[in-house]
Amino acid sequence: MSLVDSVTKAFVPIHREGWPFIAIALAATLILGWFIEPLFWIGLFLTGWVCYFFRDPQRVTPVQDGLVISPADGIVSQVGPCRPPLELDLGAEPMMRISVFMNVFNCHVNRAPVSGRITRVAYKPGKFINAELDKASEDNERNGLVIEHGDTRIGVVQIAGLVARRIVCFVREGESIAAGERFGLIRFGSRLDIYMPMGTVPKVALGQTMIAGETVLADLTATAGTAQPLTRVN
Repeated sequence: MSLVDSVTKAFVPIHREGWPFIAIALAATLILGWFIEPLFWIGLFLTGWVCYFFRDPQRVTPVQDGLVISPADGIVSQVGPCRPPLELDLGAEPMMRISVFMNVFNCHVNRAPVSGRITRVAYKPGKFINAELDKASEDNERNGLVIEHGDTRIGVVQIAGLVARRIVCFVREGESIAAGERFGLIRFGSRLDIYMPMGTVPKVALGQTMIAGETVLADLTATAGTAQPLTRVN
């Protein structure tokens, strides 16, 4: 491998949604730096952070049937039964929900938790309270998908946070999607909720770090006696 190849592979690709923000930050940096030199260095640092925020690294997704993969980078903030949002039309009964909270330093490209057909895309405007709070699932701006995976329907909801002001969804109803495939992005801090059938036993624990497109959240084919992991904080 040549030196150029090594350097090229060290850089993480930037998602196309980020280029307008990078251009604005760079332009503001050059203009302000022309008049006030210290602002140039501050602006250059902020431009670098915008590039970092919109990074879009490649991920290696497990393809075993029945696996539910994390749709977001971040920390597991909630695990347990909860009624899905009404707009998803998943019924009024509780489902197993796993919430993944993303801070402003996490990669914010969202990926499909399972393969299947998208049967519903539902956007709902709302507030911008702290996405770590449980009531954010009901009160905040959100965009939800329902993916039909065989006989099972999985819901995944993008939820805006304190500084998130834009939810982007790349897919439409009726399209097919593969597990780990990019389906959306949230700008600047937020959370994703994943709804699975009641009785699904999570393979993750509160506080665990998730990698979108790679970390296994649950196995829909697993039995209750084998799916729940023992955990230790070191």
